[in-house]
This record gives sequence, C-alpha cells and structure tokens, in this order.
Amino acid sequence: MKIIILAGGLGTRLSEYTKKIPKPMVDINGKPILMHIIESYKRYGFSEFCIALGYKGDVIRRYFFDLAGHSESAIDELMIKDTVTVKIPQFNIDVTLANTGKDTLTGGRLKRLKAYIGNETFMLTYGDGLSDVNFTELLTAHKKANKLVTVTAVHPIARFGELKIDEHDNVTSFKEKPQMEQGWVNGGFFVVEPKILEFIEDDTTIFEEEPLEQAAHINQFLAYKHEGFWYCMDTQRDKDFLENLCSNGEVPWMVI
Repeated sequence: MKIIILAGGLGTRLSEYTKKIPKPMVDINGKPILMHIIESYKRYGFSEFCIALGYKGDVIRRYFFDLAGHSESAIDELMIKDTVTVKIPQFNIDVTLANTGKDTLTGGRLKRLKAYIGNETFMLTYGDGLSDVNFTELLTAHKKANKLVTVTAVHPIARFGELKIDEHDNVTSFKEKPQMEQGWVNGGFFVVEPKILEFIEDDTTIFEEEPLEQAAHINQFLAYKHEGFWYCMDTQRDKDFLENLCSNGEVPWMVI
C-alpha cells in the first residue's frame, strides 16, 4: 500500500529552521522527523512511500538521493525531474519524490498525485506528526467501515497547564500541558479511497475543508479513535519536547 506524506508547507511557526530547510527535514535525535514518520510505518511492513514536495523540496530530494547512494553527477540529473522514485536499500523502502508545487494547498497536492495513486486505497499523513497508532488496526477499521476516508482522531495536547478545581475553589490537581482527556482533533494518519480526488477541484483546494466536509456530509468519513501517543511538531518548544523524550530513552512513536 502506498503511503503519501504531505511535505510541502512553509512551516512558518518553526521559521528559525524553515528559512533554510523544509519543516519535515527538521532534526529529531539525529535524523529528520520525516524519517521518523517513515520508520513508524515501516515497523508495520509498509515500504512504498510518496513525498509530496513543495517549499524547499530540493532539500528533501537531495537527502533521499544521498541515502540511495547516488553519485553527484546522477543527483544533478535527477534534481531536474518533477517525479523520481528511488530505492533505499538499507531501509528496504521505495520513495517517490513528487514536485507538487510550492504554493499548492493540501488537496491540490493530492490531486496532482492522481496518476501515482491510481485506483488503490492509500494512506496519507503530514510531515510533522508522530504517533504510536497501530496502522494495521487503522487499515482494518477503514476496510470494515467501507468509508471513503478514515482519520485518526486524537486528544490534543493542552497548550496550558490544566487545573482541576473543587467546589471550594481549591486546586485538586495540576498537570502542565497534559494530553486532554476530552475532545478529539484531526491527528492525521488517514486511510483514503481514490474517489476522494473527485471532491478536489484544483491547487487551491484545502483537503481538510471541502473534500472532508463533503465526505462527512454524505456519511463517508470515519474516525478511528486513538488514545495513545500523538504529538505534532509546530514550534521550537515542540521540537525540544520530542528531543527530550529521545534523550531520556523514550521513542513512544516506535513502540508496538
């Protein structure tokens, strides 16, 4: 099954890094977060990936060309192609690097991959989120429900400390930025049927707006509720949080 990773955004909230590199290439514990995402899928046996490139896509291209062991002359030839597939022997994966436009929005990026997607169910995620979601169970839930789209629903991380207060205004519990126990948000990690591309008009379509709203309207949108680890790297603080986990010997997104 093909795994599509949207990796073309500007990443403006991490501008201290993204002025030079695209957000998916920001380093976590010695390697880009993009590779952490790929490895989290690989642990469940998935090996066919497509990176939808945009902003500073050449940085991602060169990274994978280097991993594939290509010479400088070969890289120079490959860099001018819009779409290239490379094999990464040490990870036993195939990676298709597809230029989907610098200013293209998320739906438009998918639409541009129509030929690559074909008529097969595919998985989709973003280039900045990590989770210990069980992809085998996610896929099974999607097939059982027979929907157009399944999204991994997660509890968001609170941006501020959570207080529990009794009837006398005493604070009975305090947690600094906990994962909330109520409320669900889009955690990425989708399973998608190719028919959803019919809901995407052009490069200006945001996948999370018209296409998903329409799927929900016709009862073709399933939520797979995930109670485990999930974290999105939006800011320097988020990067530091993930780095600290690794420094303490924890890599929760790689635990099965």
